[in-house]
Amino acid sequence: MELSQTWSPGLKGLYVVFAFCSALFLGFLKAVIVGPVSALILIVGNVGIIVGLFPAHIAWTIYTLVKIDRFDIPLKVAILFGLPALLGIWLGLSVAGSVLVGVGYGFFTPWVSTFEAFRHGNELNKFKHCVVDGTWGTVEGSCTVVRDFADLCYHSYPLYLKELRESPASEEVRTLRLIHIPACILVGVLGLMVEIPLYTAIAVVKSPYMLFKGWYRLIHDMISREGPFLEVACIPIAGLTILMWPIVVVGSIILTVVSSIFVGLYAAVVVYQERSFKRGVTYVIAMVAEFDEYTNDWLYLPEGTIFPKPQYRKRAVSQLSELSVRGRQAAEGKLSSATMEAPAMHMPSLANSRSVKESIHEVKMVQIWGHMMRSCELRGKQLLDEEAITPSDLYEWLKSEKSNEGSIISVGLPSYSFLHTILCSIRSNSPGLLLLDDVEVTYLNRPHDKLTDWFFNPIMVLKEQVKVIKLEEGEVRFLEKVLLFGSIRQRMEAWDNASLVPQDVLRAAQVQGISRRMTGMMKGVSKLPTYRRRFHQVVKNLITYSIQKEATIPPGSIESTSIEDV
Repeated sequence: MELSQTWSPGLKGLYVVFAFCSALFLGFLKAVIVGPVSALILIVGNVGIIVGLFPAHIAWTIYTLVKIDRFDIPLKVAILFGLPALLGIWLGLSVAGSVLVGVGYGFFTPWVSTFEAFRHGNELNKFKHCVVDGTWGTVEGSCTVVRDFADLCYHSYPLYLKELRESPASEEVRTLRLIHIPACILVGVLGLMVEIPLYTAIAVVKSPYMLFKGWYRLIHDMISREGPFLEVACIPIAGLTILMWPIVVVGSIILTVVSSIFVGLYAAVVVYQERSFKRGVTYVIAMVAEFDEYTNDWLYLPEGTIFPKPQYRKRAVSQLSELSVRGRQAAEGKLSSATMEAPAMHMPSLANSRSVKESIHEVKMVQIWGHMMRSCELRGKQLLDEEAITPSDLYEWLKSEKSNEGSIISVGLPSYSFLHTILCSIRSNSPGLLLLDDVEVTYLNRPHDKLTDWFFNPIMVLKEQVKVIKLEEGEVRFLEKVLLFGSIRQRMEAWDNASLVPQDVLRAAQVQGISRRMTGMMKGVSKLPTYRRRFHQVVKNLITYSIQKEATIPPGSIESTSIEDV
């Protein structure tokens, strides 16, 4: 039992106040010492990547725009003329964002880590973690962020452009009449002139209410011992939240200004989609009202808005049908721009906070990433044992991802692992996805963010499709081959896994359709930050396993660092 648990309520209160003040001072001291180093690494690294790859990004983008078959010549010319402005916005916002993220991460991570130390067991551990946590780990975290950002800029973006160029030509080529170009430009400029000042004004006017409403909610939870104040160990963290709440409010205003730029520019897209100058202007007016309603909902203000809200689309699409259309199209990898809405401002929720104990039951994104990588490693070891994949495939991926051999590891192995995750979930009658260690991800406990929605909903649709067609064992083995080797017929024929090629044309088409959707999802996941770094470690572990296997050395006797120089 901890010493603080034997004290009276008065002494316990003094203990909490003393611990909070001590952690506040110690966190500030660590932030002053570690913050400049961490921020410098992150800012210099990210800005160097942005500026260094900027010419290459221009060349890749222009080359893709010239080669793509989805746009006609007038539309390509219009995009080329608008490209300097878009690239300028990217350069300015990315550099400014790198500076803000570097300063925020470098200075606040040591501070927060100091307060997080109160969740550890005894008093000695708490003091040790208060001093150590957030020091060297913050510096390492900055290096990790720079590496992930480099992977995103150097690998994910070119890969996306390559897939865009190699995608089959659409039956309907997007066209642009020259008469629409001035209208798009005028409405785009009008959108910037209207949205930026009005969005900023609405956010600034409502920011005092957001500030005091947030303080009221946090203080109310502290007095009533609800939400983050339910556990004594988390009271210092919640106290830090009260102090830092004004920074959250300022951050929301900054996000509003940034979001308003894209909302305003999207007016030009509405003009192109609707082929109407009037509807573009109507969109500009309507988005001010929508933003006002959006902030009213988040801040629990009276519903409605004082601004006019005209209809800027030809047909009003209900929210339910829109969600179903989005889920179906995302599952097929064909998200139509006609169903996309303008980006909205992100506001922190002021709803009642859940306790820490309740939050523990929610599956975190880091758990899902960990499952994916461990599953890939386990399936990769099985495939190495069956000689379906070889060490040369692994070395080929480390050297280059442009060959067919590299695609077996980069796309085939994750798709193969993903298939077995879905099949295992179906066999266990799971309402969601059954991960390793019997961790289940459902609609209730999954991470609730927009990025997860883009993937989780289509995955659930795909799971139901696989469940409905009831694949036989031989068809499952055939699907394994298709996912792992793709169009490499020689490798498919060389691997004898008792597969059965569907003789029915409809059945074969269903299997091929499932393989295309799974492969498309895995290609989309592979573009996300942190994926390449984690998957790189999986490949290295598989190479270590193959070396141990060939040398007949028991697993674990060779460290993974033996292939650091590969």
